[in-house]
Amino acid sequence: EVQLVESGGGLVQAGGSLRLSCAASGFTFDDYAIAWFRQAPGKEREGVSCISRSDGSAYYADSVKGRFTASSDNAKNMVYLQMNSLQPEDTAVYYCATRDYCSDRYYEDTLYDYWGQGTQVTVSS
Repeated sequence: EVQLVESGGGLVQAGGSLRLSCAASGFTFDDYAIAWFRQAPGKEREGVSCISRSDGSAYYADSVKGRFTASSDNAKNMVYLQMNSLQPEDTAVYYCATRDYCSDRYYEDTLYDYWGQGTQVTVSS
């Protein structure tokens, strides 16, 4: 069974950085994509990024472009989200999710098959 486990969330001041990790297991194939979503209280879930394990190509939401970077360590089955220049509006629960590939519709959460439990990111002003 596919399992995703996020870690790395926490409390950080505005302008600071965090690196989220998503540990993936249970895949029966080598090529898959990992997306990052976030959900703030009272708001809809937002697609943040999607990275393809095969070639490292990634999509980013405009709200995080230039500040967040997704990467993967295929040997460890890990995907990371490096978040720099964090702002209070980045405060949310962050989730990783998986499907077979990334596309320009990466932000549609209904396309994803498996989800992690989420990790809280809080940015103080």
